[in-house]
Amino acid sequence: MSSEPLAIEAQGLGKRYVISTRAAATTLAERLGQLVRAPFAASAGEELWALRDVDFRIPAGSAVGVIGRNGAGKSTLLKILSRITPPTRGELRLRGRVGSLLEVGTGFHPELTGRENIFLNGAILGMKRREIAARFDAIVAFAEVDRFLETPVKRYSSGMYVRLAFAVAAHLEPEILVVDEVLAVGDAEFQRKCLGKMGEVAGGGRTVIFVSHSMAAVSALTQRVLLLDGGCCRFDGPTAEGIARYRALQGGAEAVPAQYVAEGRRGNHVRSARVHTSDAGGVHRHGQPLRVEFDLEVPEPTSSLCFSCKLVDAEDRNIVHLWCFAPEARFRREAGRYTLRFDLPRARLFQGAYTLRAFLSDRRTNAMFDELHGLCPFEVTMDGTHRDDYAWSAGDCTYLESAQWELRREGAEAQRGTVAP
Repeated sequence: MSSEPLAIEAQGLGKRYVISTRAAATTLAERLGQLVRAPFAASAGEELWALRDVDFRIPAGSAVGVIGRNGAGKSTLLKILSRITPPTRGELRLRGRVGSLLEVGTGFHPELTGRENIFLNGAILGMKRREIAARFDAIVAFAEVDRFLETPVKRYSSGMYVRLAFAVAAHLEPEILVVDEVLAVGDAEFQRKCLGKMGEVAGGGRTVIFVSHSMAAVSALTQRVLLLDGGCCRFDGPTAEGIARYRALQGGAEAVPAQYVAEGRRGNHVRSARVHTSDAGGVHRHGQPLRVEFDLEVPEPTSSLCFSCKLVDAEDRNIVHLWCFAPEARFRREAGRYTLRFDLPRARLFQGAYTLRAFLSDRRTNAMFDELHGLCPFEVTMDGTHRDDYAWSAGDCTYLESAQWELRREGAEAQRGTVAP
């Protein structure tokens, strides 16, 4: 067992709710009315275990992600960690002050100004006034709301609201920082800024618990994840493996390479496509070898037939372009079925979601035999990559080292070539 001091220790943690068939009485008059209308009605309802027998230990200074499908128990676990609700059974030990950001503007009063809410929220987190004052300027600068400090926060946009809420929680230095899906409210620049701050918090020896449905964000910040499903902890371990298991869980089966298969097509066309990622479940780690394969049906070869594909990010930007235009390519002269493979030795793709576009065309006449979009979705993570190497935009991160193509036809020798970066 690790000798590192523990920040959080949970043993047999469980949370039960009762789904009642009638509303609970809140006054004596309501209770008397219920007794008159249905004196023998049972008060018991259906039991729902939001969490069941959850065990984990988190060393101080760790950054841990909590992932899982909707209804898996993630928010319930964070509310228990934040002492908002007690567990029904089990034991939870927290060593240090907890700062929580579970929803936009938690602990803010809409009628108070931004300045007043900073001091109010700091007091809720257990900070003394002088401690809040010492960090006040840094909080305002991070939130970028200096022009609106004297404005009631009820007039803030959702983006301003969450920026200020996050800035307070992150700068008041709790030993344990608990962050839920609130970052989804901000724009891309704000999310990068928050992830950087949480990385700084974790690097400073404090503990970060981060819940998100963005696997790219989880991978960027954490080295370990807890995978929840049906209220139980299904996995506790390295981030890359946890994400792969989550992907497989979403698919309802063991993960297979992301793929596309065409049916009922005639003429020159793409029969199928596959992406072989570094990890199972369509998850690929930054900088690892990546393979993309296409099966081509070519009943009508032409001397200028060509194939190309593009890797496209979530914002519909073309990030990588691969092609086979070689004059000696056999599919230009001989009809048949071919497998065209592209190998990228070091795919330094920035983290996020990707799909493929494929084009089979005649370069001389510009005739398009087949054009496909949104093929083989997969996700690139930064797990295991040094934070200084994190890539956040297409302009400064995409890098390929001489991708190779290989064209195969059954019973014939393979042809090979290079795609210049």
